Amino acid sequence: MRVLVVYCHPVPESFCAAIRDNAIEVLKARGWEVRLLDLYAENFDPVMGCDERRSYNEHAPQDPALKSHIENLNWAQAILFIYPTWWYGLPAMLKGWLDRVWATDVAFRLPAGKGRIQSLVRHVTRIGVITTCGAPTWWSVVVGQPGRKTILRGMRALCATRCRTFFLAHYLMDASTSRSRAAFLAKVRAKLERF
Repeated sequence: MRVLVVYCHPVPESFCAAIRDNAIEVLKARGWEVRLLDLYAENFDPVMGCDERRSYNEHAPQDPALKSHIENLNWAQAILFIYPTWWYGLPAMLKGWLDRVWATDVAFRLPAGKGRIQSLVRHVTRIGVITTCGAPTWWSVVVGQPGRKTILRGMRALCATRCRTFFLAHYLMDASTSRSRAAFLAKVRAKLERF
């Protein structure tokens, strides 16, 4: 299995970095081929400019900086997103990656008339999300979990018909303890053994 790990956190020593390292270790131990995409480390530009937006419905992005990202998406059979939940949603960097890379003639093709869009990422058979969140579970549910829904409903709809998904979140992250973090890392490892 070929898995693209999309990692998004600006702080190198964050708990998300520990999650990333544990995840990659488990996936490699399973014999999976892993590619890491660290959006902050590579200084990914999440901003879709005027010309890019004007041509969005006409053809795939032309920015040379997106070429390797598009190649990684086309290569992946599974995608694992690791990020902090900020204001109940995706970090702007990750949202910009989705906007710019999961684009026309990359992730989907627009119909000529009123038909349905055609998926170009049916080769993605698994999507996982591992995140941290300062809010409690109940409040995240009340707010509607927009980050979770963006990936596990919106993006998943373009993937394989029976695309397997999972979502793991360490809630109350700001009040976390070494014990809660260790327990969460154990959950991450167990989940990825079955991913």
